[in-house]
Amino acid sequence: MSTKKQAVISERKYNCRMIYILYNKVTAEQLIGMLKEYENMTKIVVDIRRRVLAGGGEMHSDCETALLEDGSEQDDLWGANWYPSEQRIAFESLINIRPRLGNRNIMIQSQELRQQVESITRVILGGVQ
Repeated sequence: MSTKKQAVISERKYNCRMIYILYNKVTAEQLIGMLKEYENMTKIVVDIRRRVLAGGGEMHSDCETALLEDGSEQDDLWGANWYPSEQRIAFESLINIRPRLGNRNIMIQSQELRQQVESITRVILGGVQ
């Protein structure tokens, strides 16, 4: 009997856009789907507690909605942009403006939060172009 965990993927449409909720490593096919809106970049939202990522669509808020409906908590969600050809992340999103949590900018200001978002992103999206 195999103890290997099966990959779980959720694909949902928000505002007529496909959003992928990824619990494991992305496939090349999924990444292509996430890149449909923007040719060389995808919007992503990372749940730093559950270590889950949603990507694709036109706006970070679409990914945020998908994760909230999947059981995430608002305070755990942080938005960024992923550039797969460069394997680079930009920590910018309107959903990051959270004065109550000390983030008063579209950029994730906490180095610790940026490291968490980057770590999860690289595990799930890193190495796939």
